[in-house]
Amino acid sequence: MLTSHRPRTFVARLDSRTESTPLARHFLRAYLAGLPSGDRYADVAELLLGELFANAVQHSDAPDDRLIEVRFAVIGDRLRIEVHDAGTGRPSVRSAVPDDEHGRGLFLVNELAERWGCCPRSGGIGKFVWALVAPTPTPALVTA
Repeated sequence: MLTSHRPRTFVARLDSRTESTPLARHFLRAYLAGLPSGDRYADVAELLLGELFANAVQHSDAPDDRLIEVRFAVIGDRLRIEVHDAGTGRPSVRSAVPDDEHGRGLFLVNELAERWGCCPRSGGIGKFVWALVAPTPTPALVTA
């Protein structure tokens, strides 16, 4: 748990392209590597960030030259992930049928995040989708 009242926040702006998704995940891994217990968020956080970033690329109605911003901060003992884009659409969880090749991303976010939501960006252009990730429990030590 971080004891500082001000969370250490990471912010980056990436091209709105599918090829930027691995870079966003790389930044998240680097951010978490610098935290005392960052590895306890890694698996779920990377999956959720990948889904949120991919949704911002695929579903945004913003011009292609607009960047997507990612933000990470640990607040208390929760990791907050934000993905900002200039699009007007709002995400919603939908049911995918077995043959659908897409449409399960927000279902995963809904199931794996402690909470998530969507808010308008300050300045009135676009939105950001956020998710809170709880740390995975530390395995109990086995004594002989």
